[in-house]
Amino acid sequence: MSSNNPTILVTGGAGYIGSHAVLALKAAGYSVIILDNLVYGHRDIVEEVLDVEFILGDTCDRPLLDDLFARSEIAAVMHFAAYIFVGESVTDPAKYYHNNVVGTLTLLEAMQAAGVRHLVFSSTCATYGIPQFMPLTEDHPQVPINPYGFSKLMVEQILADFDVAYGLKSVCFRYFNAAGADPQARLGEDHHPETHLIPLVLQAALGQRPSIAIFGTDYDTPDGTCVRDYIHVCDLAQAHVLGLQYLMDGGKSEAFNLGNGNGFSVKDVIDVATEVTGRKIPVQMAGRRAGDSPILVGSSDKARQSLGWIPQYPELQDIVSHAWQWHQKRHG
Repeated sequence: MSSNNPTILVTGGAGYIGSHAVLALKAAGYSVIILDNLVYGHRDIVEEVLDVEFILGDTCDRPLLDDLFARSEIAAVMHFAAYIFVGESVTDPAKYYHNNVVGTLTLLEAMQAAGVRHLVFSSTCATYGIPQFMPLTEDHPQVPINPYGFSKLMVEQILADFDVAYGLKSVCFRYFNAAGADPQARLGEDHHPETHLIPLVLQAALGQRPSIAIFGTDYDTPDGTCVRDYIHVCDLAQAHVLGLQYLMDGGKSEAFNLGNGNGFSVKDVIDVATEVTGRKIPVQMAGRRAGDSPILVGSSDKARQSLGWIPQYPELQDIVSHAWQWHQKRHG
């Protein structure tokens, strides 16, 4: 292995955002090893699209991690392996704390033992809780309202402590709503169950579900529906490569929001999807859901300034179009 072709371990690399990050890493000249337990990842994506070394395993498996770090010269870790369903985190918090916190701690201890000092961590805007001001910046108070958000905030705290004690440097990316798909339709969003708005709308367009529900039409927003910050998954992936390079160039531990900076309402998404697909999308009006903020939009100025990150696909049209290409290929 040449020094200019370092190997990056990507946990959760068979999942939605992780797989796009693997493609971005390969395009930037890195070698990649994926560790994924395939609870939510897709083996066929790894074999047919990503074409990198794949290890079936779990971040809670310390002997496996020790063996992996011993036999592979790993320069840094990108850590995507996490459970992400907010509702499930409320009904089964043990699952979330075990996987998201204990699994990460086990990974960090193995990294520490092996002398691996750089980690890019997949965090979430859910660490902020209910917005106190908008757009959300990185100094907004972190007061999560569900175990999923708490599990990610705990890891952020662990990383801060590991930096002070052991010199392990990390970048924490707090995502807003990841959406879209690889523009060449090699990869896309394929969760089971699916809970994200854009794929749900596209499933309704494909006739795979009878309709899409709009939860609340009386919010204090331009059209009465909730407004969210949708960020193209390829722009997220590119930010991770920049974050990795920042750390390997000697950058200090830091947290960055990753969002579009623009809000799109539920009705905006449905209108654009109707236009992109050329299909009628049946809609059902439903009541507000508990805990939904009217508006959730983040500022990504810090990532733009510190990392030189420039989103390539900020338009909702592109995000939905790329997702539609993928859904037609995968499910059409």
